[in-house]
Amino acid sequence: MNSPNPQDAPHGDSAVICSAKGCRAAAVWVLAWNNPKLHTPDRRKTWLACEEHREHLSQFLGVRGFLKDVVTLEEWEASAAGH
Repeated sequence: MNSPNPQDAPHGDSAVICSAKGCRAAAVWVLAWNNPKLHTPDRRKTWLACEEHREHLSQFLGVRGFLKDVVTLEEWEASAAGH
């Protein structure tokens, strides 16, 4: 999966891209999720989504009961920075 932190991107690439298979579009959304069979309740894994794939990825996680939150990448980064 893609990291919502651009500093973690490989090879100094500062762009974060959508987690949908084959998509190379810029991510706009962060989908925070966890699998309760594998993760503690407070753990959050993330998928990134472009505008086109946000709904599809949200439904995929939601049907399984994994989706916890959907926020803009900007909000996620501000929250991570403590703002």
